[in-house]
Amino acid sequence: MQVEMRLDTQQRPFIFPVLSNPERRRFVGTFLAAALLILAASLTAKGGAELSTDTLKAWDAYVQKQNARIAEYSNAKPFLWGDQSPDRLRRLRKGEMVVAPFGENPHGVPHGLIHHWTGAVFVLGARLDDVLSVVRDYGKYKDFYAPNVIESRVVRKTAAEDTFSLRLVNNAVVATFALDTQFQSTFGQIDQNKWYSITYATRVREVENCGVGDEHEAPANTGRGLIWRLYSISRFEQRDGGVYVELEAVALSRDVPGALRWLVDPIVRRTSRSSMQVSLQKTGKAVLETRLTARSNENYGAPAKSGFSNNLPSTRVHSGSMP
Repeated sequence: MQVEMRLDTQQRPFIFPVLSNPERRRFVGTFLAAALLILAASLTAKGGAELSTDTLKAWDAYVQKQNARIAEYSNAKPFLWGDQSPDRLRRLRKGEMVVAPFGENPHGVPHGLIHHWTGAVFVLGARLDDVLSVVRDYGKYKDFYAPNVIESRVVRKTAAEDTFSLRLVNNAVVATFALDTQFQSTFGQIDQNKWYSITYATRVREVENCGVGDEHEAPANTGRGLIWRLYSISRFEQRDGGVYVELEAVALSRDVPGALRWLVDPIVRRTSRSSMQVSLQKTGKAVLETRLTARSNENYGAPAKSGFSNNLPSTRVHSGSMP
């Protein structure tokens, strides 16, 4: 009798309770809310995070590796990321935005993570000058890229090198997150139809209590550590009746505790992909709107003028270090 009872117990499967769709959504919502609260507590703990020398050295080494890759643009290798895949190029020609992580992503470094994403869009009917006019119109970034850019200002501008400042805001993390930043962009020309630029942050300060009475900047290399450094590469090529616009965005952040990485990684990847898509979409929209305005001005006897030199000096390559 006892044997029969044991056999019966072993054969009886455990049945999970069936949840209705509303109950399932409430369960998932409660779980995610609790997880994000844990994440928020981790990122906003007293003292926050501090950028270490080892982390900065790893970042500089990574940036120099990308700079070496850029130095090969004049060789026979494909200039555009889109040209490296027939399917990718076909999707771009159809009007799709293509976004993907670049290599190992995020790339782990001592006490930090490097996030590297690549995206591309084809702006049909645009000219190279149309795109460069928008890309270098930093004073209008607050209009082109609202609501994530709330302040934008030109600091200095020359034929091949620009300095500008932005206040960046993101409400999609765990709370309002703001940065006061300054960037330097250097432009290079491969030929009449191919240009590229390198942009790196020379200043990144986290804004604490953004938008309230006690708003102030955190000391350099401190804060929550969501973004410590920024670096990007842009490529532009006019052909096929339009302009291909490509962007590589690279950011350095603090590391994520191992116990939370399974939760945080998908959120970071989703946010990074979405940010890249929005940036490319808004760039394309700004280019087309600017072109339409220029055409309208031409019809009224005020042709748009290009402010770009066809003979730029050689591009200088910098590391990602900041004072």
